[in-house]
Amino acid sequence: MRDEDGGERLTAADLGGRLGERATLVQFSSAFCAPCRATRRVLEDVAGMVDGVRHIEVDAEAHLDLVRRLDIVRTPTVLVLDADGAVVRRAAGQPRRVDVIAALGAAVRARTGGPGAAQRM
Repeated sequence: MRDEDGGERLTAADLGGRLGERATLVQFSSAFCAPCRATRRVLEDVAGMVDGVRHIEVDAEAHLDLVRRLDIVRTPTVLVLDADGAVVRRAAGQPRRVDVIAALGAAVRARTGGPGAAQRM
């Protein structure tokens, strides 16, 4: 996953679901994307392991305005948001579980201003 420093911030209205209290894993998927199904399982598992983390899946085809705004060019694409909805990390393609966990750590540090707050997956 790679760092994001563009200052993009997403809201519950943008994503169609409430954000996590500590972080949110946003997955852009498409209907016939096999890696999207595997990514969904990884993100759901990780979100279930960490209190205050939510997983939101967005149908890329149904949300083209958001896809364009965020420059999503393939599915799956995963964005890691901090508690305020700021995009702190991004990955195109299926991320590894260990990278998602590390990105969550960065999202939580970004909220507290700790070291390594804005790093890439």
